[in-house]
Amino acid sequence: MSSPQLAAVAPATPAPATPAPARVSFPANRLHRALCMLPLLMIGAWMAAHWHTMYAGAMRLTSADPKWLLTGLLFACLCWAAAACVRQGAVLERLPSGLLYATQFAAGAANHVLPGGLGAHAVTLRFLNRRGIPLDRGTASIALYSLTKSIATTVVTTAFLALRPHTVPYDRLLPDNPGTALAIGGAAVGVAAVVAALLLTFVHPLRRLVTDFLRTARTDVRRLHTRPARILALWGGALAFPLLQGSVVAAVGTSLHLPLPWADIILAYLAANALGALVPSPGGLGSVDAALVLTLTAFGAPAALAAATVIGYRVLTVWLPLLPGALTLTALVRKKVL
Repeated sequence: MSSPQLAAVAPATPAPATPAPARVSFPANRLHRALCMLPLLMIGAWMAAHWHTMYAGAMRLTSADPKWLLTGLLFACLCWAAAACVRQGAVLERLPSGLLYATQFAAGAANHVLPGGLGAHAVTLRFLNRRGIPLDRGTASIALYSLTKSIATTVVTTAFLALRPHTVPYDRLLPDNPGTALAIGGAAVGVAAVVAALLLTFVHPLRRLVTDFLRTARTDVRRLHTRPARILALWGGALAFPLLQGSVVAAVGTSLHLPLPWADIILAYLAANALGALVPSPGGLGSVDAALVLTLTAFGAPAALAAATVIGYRVLTVWLPLLPGALTLTALVRKKVL
């Protein structure tokens, strides 16, 4: 066979393949590490900013009775358990109790970074989403959690006021012109209601979003209240939470020999919590502290002991669990629980 014929039968040599353009991969591992370190960095910045207050509180507590301080720490641990009960009662699905408690402990650290409980709600919402609960139902459970706690705290406060009507120093706690304060508060509520009504009337996407949210929340609330276990967890935890928080203050006050009975200290905490809620701050720090010193002093406690009690209360509920809570939050993010 001639050479031109061989060339005709021979297979053509394939052209070299053009190299594909390099794909830019998203640095997911780096982002995950950064998210793991973010809680520690934020909590570290908070601790650095409040270092002098932390040191003063620790010095004040050196003369306190350690047994009562341990009792206060036990009540603080029970507070996270009560919060976990309310979270479980606000969802239909069964959540793992150990992870739920760890999440609420970690949420306490996040709660001291953002105001109005947003940090704790964000951590919980992420946890619920990781457990397969859709975003709309998770958001509805957050709303139910907040509403239930507010109603329960109001019920507990009203019960204490009814049981101890003559021990409350209304003249020291109420402003000089209560009518003016009520008028200003009512006007603020009225303006907020009018603005909300206008937004819902003219902003159709917002109205659709709110309508869908209320429909989902109503359905879940109706189904939850057909289950006795969920009712007990939701309302039992919500009623226990303010009593446990007030018991932390009472235990610290007893350790410092504060000359007030437990019931008055808890009532002073409930009143301070109501006053501090008017000024949202990270974890209630600042607003609730000032209001608690004011209410304890109004009930008859010496100002120095009242301030030391508030500092001790913050040591047990904020500063002592702050670093372990941040480490727990970091571990939960690393394990992809959050």
